[in-house]
Amino acid sequence: MRKLEYHELKRFCDYDGLGFETTATLSANKEIIGQSRAVSAFTFGLSTRRMGYNIYVAGISGSGKTTFATHFAKRVAETEAPSPDLAYVHNFEEPKNPKLITTRPGRAIAFKEDLQELLDILTLEIPKTFENKNFEESRGEIIKKYDKKRDELFKDFSEVAKLKDFEVRFTDKGMAFAPIVEGEAISMEDFGKLSREEQDRITENSDAVQEDAQEVIVKIRELDIEARAQIEELEYNISLFAVGRQIARLQEKYSDEEDILSYVALLKEDILENIQSFQGIIDPEEEEALMQLPPWIGKKVKDDVMNRYRINIIADNSQAVGAPVEVGEGATYAGIMGEIEYDSEFGNLTTDYMKIKGGLIHKANGGYLILQAKDVLTVPYLWDAIKRTLRTKEVTVENPKEHQMGITVSTLRPDPIAFDTKIIMTGGGYYYEIMRAHDDDFADLFKVVALFDYEMDYNDDNIAEICRFVRRFVLEEGTLEFSACAVAAIIEYSVRLSGSQKKLTGRFDRICETLTEAFIWAKRDGADLVTQKYVKEAIKQREYRLGLYEEKMSELIENDVIMISTDGAKIGEINGLAAMDTGDVIFAKPTKITATTYVGKAGIVNIENEADMSGEIHDKGVQIVIGYLGQKYAQKFPLSLSCRVCFEQNYSGIDGDSASSTELYAIISSLAQLPIKQGIAVTGSINQKGEIQAVGAITPKVEGFFDLCQKRGLTGEQGVIIPRQNIADLVLNDDVIEAVKAGTFHIYSITNIDEGIEILMDYPAGDIKEDDEAPNEATIHGRVFKRLRQFYERALDE
Repeated sequence: MRKLEYHELKRFCDYDGLGFETTATLSANKEIIGQSRAVSAFTFGLSTRRMGYNIYVAGISGSGKTTFATHFAKRVAETEAPSPDLAYVHNFEEPKNPKLITTRPGRAIAFKEDLQELLDILTLEIPKTFENKNFEESRGEIIKKYDKKRDELFKDFSEVAKLKDFEVRFTDKGMAFAPIVEGEAISMEDFGKLSREEQDRITENSDAVQEDAQEVIVKIRELDIEARAQIEELEYNISLFAVGRQIARLQEKYSDEEDILSYVALLKEDILENIQSFQGIIDPEEEEALMQLPPWIGKKVKDDVMNRYRINIIADNSQAVGAPVEVGEGATYAGIMGEIEYDSEFGNLTTDYMKIKGGLIHKANGGYLILQAKDVLTVPYLWDAIKRTLRTKEVTVENPKEHQMGITVSTLRPDPIAFDTKIIMTGGGYYYEIMRAHDDDFADLFKVVALFDYEMDYNDDNIAEICRFVRRFVLEEGTLEFSACAVAAIIEYSVRLSGSQKKLTGRFDRICETLTEAFIWAKRDGADLVTQKYVKEAIKQREYRLGLYEEKMSELIENDVIMISTDGAKIGEINGLAAMDTGDVIFAKPTKITATTYVGKAGIVNIENEADMSGEIHDKGVQIVIGYLGQKYAQKFPLSLSCRVCFEQNYSGIDGDSASSTELYAIISSLAQLPIKQGIAVTGSINQKGEIQAVGAITPKVEGFFDLCQKRGLTGEQGVIIPRQNIADLVLNDDVIEAVKAGTFHIYSITNIDEGIEILMDYPAGDIKEDDEAPNEATIHGRVFKRLRQFYERALDE
């Protein structure tokens, strides 16, 4: 047993030894601190593009995983070539399969501008071309030539019809025929007055004239087709000159872009085929069809011709320096994988290639995509889409509704994009284990895991890096400089967060929060430097903000709603220490543990277990206590003991074995009929040999009991018993340290049960030797042995 000195209760940082007065004289830290294992794994993962060597960065929240991954990925990306631009254009041959254009960085947006310029020029120039006098004369000559041929046909036909006693009349509705009798055309009324023989003759001639008319109509249609073909050929040649000149300029500028050249060739032919859209006129047949539609739909049909000459850029790397690095936080399926949007028009869903929206996976193509594991697992269908992309090495823009509904709702199937991206997933070890256990593909696709440690060694190198980290924080956040004593307080707080005097925390989010809040307190005070008092104020205020639940528990104890004694001595009663984790803070409060013993065969009964409020580890601890009692006291006779152990006023369950020694002390006290000092609380697990083992949350446990004793008044007799192995885990606050220094509170470290019972019962522990039939009753073990023998003898009598 050893009573600890105040200087053993935390790791003190001497600010004089830091080597600076303020952070203004320091250079900023640029590297991750204390994560050499993670850096090594991450660097290896970045060094290869082989399939499956994607990276999972695992670590606790707030350890800087995403910041680290982004920083390192950008460093590597800066040495690599920028990724190509990606764009979709109208597929003139298969409109439902938009065509992908891949260009060198920056060329897509340039081509978009040049394409728009081309359309603007053609919209102005083509009408002028068709208004040209030469074009009008050439077109007029064609029309005149065919009008002449048409007139000659009509003339010849009229003469043939006249020979067959018919007159041909031409109206807006076509040709009309009237019989000729005695040199004059007659009406239908006159026709009825003719003789039967004359009517038959005229009817016979009429049939012949009708046949001749059909032949003429066919020839006229052929003439019209020929005329239209010659006019179209004239228009095509005129247009080809106007369009070809502008297209040639594009072809020359983008002669090294294969996709653009292929598209421009098809674009040229489509413009020539739809030249009337640039003339501002519509083909008569098309105009008649449009007249049948509502005006708003007719306008859309006209616009669609011009709209299909646009370009939809989904990845623009014109401003890129090196390969892209994209970070997806709070991701959605569409935000990562892209989507095809729809418009609702009169109850129908419509879309086109301009509504294809790229996601981060498109923007990061050829570079690095950093995702949160939580998002990947919780966003429906996202993990499946990522797996499919990694397997096929192709990115396809799909509508997730197709997966949800099991039917195809998209009318578009854009060209797939060749995929060459390193995916980096960050998250807790929990998500990593889930994915490895439940998805066989995960291990194949994420072969590299970079494990972030939640703590780092307390050494000079890491201390120096933390100092430089504070300097970087000042530069990036624009705060006041920090004094050396303030940085020392930050280092001590880092040790406290780690829970060990030998370590520093890896949770830099908490460090940054404390730096920010210390700066805020300094600014409120009008200070020009952040000093130690502002760091301590920031820590104090944070604990106050999060301390409501702890405060309510303290009030229950102070008001004796929860009954805890901190002075005097009682048999079979002891103060244990139970830690509670609310997520934001861990705190501990004493809990009364009682033991009753009497003659019987029940052995030790764990009341929590009987009430289904005991966890498996706690149950194991009780079994260890049974093993210790049997090994220690039942070598001469069997135990005839009934004992009930209870965590009094516990309504939420209990788990863990850190109270196993405490329970044993209460049992021994009850058997020995020796009171336990109520001013001393205990924590520590035991093994069957009575050795004390380390426990967790040692600092909040000590501080929890100290706070209660301090509020009730320190007597100089109060304290806490802890395992010797936990000394290095003590990172106590200044109030506890000052009380220990003043001798008003004590912390004892022990290695075995005997040391503990002597402190608690102020009585010698003694021992029981193998051949000892009557151990010394002036010792604790002797008294317990005697009591258990009495139980055994009573049991025999019964």
